[in-house]
Amino acid sequence: MQMAAVLVYLTVIAAALASAFGAELTADYYSETCPPALSTIKLLVGAAILREPRMGASLVRLHFHDCFVNGCDGSILLDDTDDTIGEKTAKPNNNSVRGYDVIDTIKSALNTVCLGNVVSCADIVAVAARDSIVALGGASYDVLLGRRDATTASIDDANNDIPTPFMDLPALLANFESHGLTLHDLVVLSGGHTLGYSRCLFYRSRLYNETDTLDPAYAASLDERCPASGDDDALSALDDTPTTVDSDYYQGLMQGRALLHSDQQLYQGGGGDADDLVKYYGENPSKFWEDFGAAMVKMGNLTPLTGDEGEVRENCRVVNQQ
Repeated sequence: MQMAAVLVYLTVIAAALASAFGAELTADYYSETCPPALSTIKLLVGAAILREPRMGASLVRLHFHDCFVNGCDGSILLDDTDDTIGEKTAKPNNNSVRGYDVIDTIKSALNTVCLGNVVSCADIVAVAARDSIVALGGASYDVLLGRRDATTASIDDANNDIPTPFMDLPALLANFESHGLTLHDLVVLSGGHTLGYSRCLFYRSRLYNETDTLDPAYAASLDERCPASGDDDALSALDDTPTTVDSDYYQGLMQGRALLHSDQQLYQGGGGDADDLVKYYGENPSKFWEDFGAAMVKMGNLTPLTGDEGEVRENCRVVNQQ
């Protein structure tokens, strides 16, 4: 009886420690509670990209912007309330981040196939990013799961924590290091710009003020879409193949064809560590796919809510009613 009591005591202590320090994320987190979860997300992401190939890049970006603000906790999905202004209208996100409706559709479907509110919104965002990468030609990787959803969001944190397209390399590196990421992570994760587009508002300054690092023919093609004033929402592709995961992004950096100032900062031709990494991935696309997956997993592990922290939202846009 005494040994049994000790075992019970140790079990209680272990449970308390797991709650205090958070449970570990695992790739098979939903294998018993909702076996169809991952296949359902993959199906609906694929359908969304089939309707609009650009949506793949949007879902990847949604995951980035979620993780860089207080960790990967789904806080970016919360609508504003009378009491709280969330992240959606922050400068890096407003009229820019997309994919909320796709996440809503996935969440609704999961609530049905899982027979209840089982899969967190934060996990949906992480898996949707991976499935977008695969749907557009990239290599798959295991997404670790078990995140719970935040019950708050902060416009100030989003404005302060998300790196901007106007940052120089030292500021970019400082931002990534503040999240526990390295220069290597910065260069690899920036490769996410192998997909998608940017608004004129974000590349106008580079187009008209950085002619020394901008390929003239490329600049001329941008002039047609992005005037010196007006047309802020005019879109240009971040690389030559904006709906395909490949190494063209890195090739573009070496050719002075980076659309954004922050991207061109990764390659300045001086032979620094960032330059070397850009050259490496430009010449080794298979290594980019491999290392990008590993970096996405690392980013996806940024301070997740686990155990009893947060909640699993029934509706990704609002916190649960108590």
